[in-house]
Amino acid sequence: MASFETNHTASSISAGRATSFFASIIGAVAAWNDARITRNALSKLSARELDDIGLCFSDIDSIATRGTR
Repeated sequence: MASFETNHTASSISAGRATSFFASIIGAVAAWNDARITRNALSKLSARELDDIGLCFSDIDSIATRGTR
């Protein structure tokens, strides 16, 4: 017969939630920074350069935030 313990202390559960909370904040900041860098790089391109890669100026924001939504 198999047995296992399921005793968890309140501090270990709250520590896990706090870690998850801070990890999600760090992930959100990293995603925002990636979008900012992408937006800045695409904004520096001319209309001709954007056309060469199949984009226009109105596409920049949607491309930059595509992974964060």
